[in-house]
Amino acid sequence: MAGKDRIVMSQQESNRLHVIRQAIEKAITQKEAARELGYTERQVRRMVKRVREEGALGICHRSRGRKPNNWISEAHKEQVLAWCRSRYVEFGPTHVCEKLNRSHRIRVSRETVRKWFMKEGVAYRSRRNRPHRQWRRRKAHRGEMVQMDGSHHAWFEGRGPMCVLMGYVDDATGRVYARLYEYEGTLPALDGLKRYIKRYGIPRSVYLDRHTTYKAPGSQTVDEQLGDSQPMSQFERCLGELGVEVIHAYSPQAKGRIERLFGTFQDRVVKEMRLAGVTMIAEGNAFLNTYLPEYNRMFAREPEVKADFHRPVVDKRALDGILSIKTEHALRNDFTVAHNKKLYQVVTNVRTKKVVVEERTDGRLYILHNGQRLQYTEIARRPKKHETESVRIIHRRKQPLTHPWKSPARAMVHARLQRQAVTQNRTF
Repeated sequence: MAGKDRIVMSQQESNRLHVIRQAIEKAITQKEAARELGYTERQVRRMVKRVREEGALGICHRSRGRKPNNWISEAHKEQVLAWCRSRYVEFGPTHVCEKLNRSHRIRVSRETVRKWFMKEGVAYRSRRNRPHRQWRRRKAHRGEMVQMDGSHHAWFEGRGPMCVLMGYVDDATGRVYARLYEYEGTLPALDGLKRYIKRYGIPRSVYLDRHTTYKAPGSQTVDEQLGDSQPMSQFERCLGELGVEVIHAYSPQAKGRIERLFGTFQDRVVKEMRLAGVTMIAEGNAFLNTYLPEYNRMFAREPEVKADFHRPVVDKRALDGILSIKTEHALRNDFTVAHNKKLYQVVTNVRTKKVVVEERTDGRLYILHNGQRLQYTEIARRPKKHETESVRIIHRRKQPLTHPWKSPARAMVHARLQRQAVTQNRTF
């Protein structure tokens, strides 16, 4: 409606008015009008009554020109856009709606915020077009398969050191566990897996990529060829002792659930840590301990079957020994062991040529023989050799002038005498 004596209506409303007027003039029955308009007879009777009382205005909807119940004022809209340009920079529409509802008690739909962004030109991160991939059905049971990987990213946006996020996602439920480390290696992977196992249990299988941390890059040795076995990394050996199946993916798309999680975390968690003022790895891990339960509550789903395939840990002390790096070294005659460019003196008197050095995720180091710990001390500094011992003096013998090789004539005489000695079977 625009003005007092002027009515603006759509073509559909105009057609509806024409049919209702025919019903009022008895040109057609109300039953025929209902059939033509696709309404019930009761609705047509109400429309006929309104047109008789209000005229052509009665065909229009009563909410025409009124503000909707969920109408947002321009002041609130400008305040939200100001926050998106300053506090919530590069936040997506869904993430902005969550922050507005949780932190400012403002309820706005995702589509409304998206339209505001498009109209005002507010930039945010959106999904890119992806090629078609064949969908894989989720596992039916919790703990049946866990996808894990490491994500290298500027998680602190330059406020702190570069680090790696080790992530673990349950395939059936999408439940997430994650932790920050300085690098992606065997010890961080074992430490993160140990913390996951202590919280949820031992999974049936683990799905990961072919990084050298998880997959041994070398070829088969002679013993492995004779035993028909493949080379194993330290990580594979640890999971084998726990009875966990290791599945290696041949492409990032094969383990798309963990890859999509990293894409989400690089968008959401980075911004959440920015708001929390996190600048160090320890602070980041403390933040994740409080953030992940809320994240799982929002995005995790119920499994298809409620049975849990996680196995309980019988001996947590033994778990620390299993999830460790074990390296075999020779025990020298002076009862010393060389490991990682360091020298250790074994104090325990043991008769063996080989010992096992065990590095645990908490930094402790043990030297073992047949599962028994040996007492040792670290040799902080090797004794330097004496200068006269370290330098080898080579004396060259100088031949005298009377040597047969010094003149050709003498050489010929010497050769003739040697031939005569051979024929007479005597030494010269």
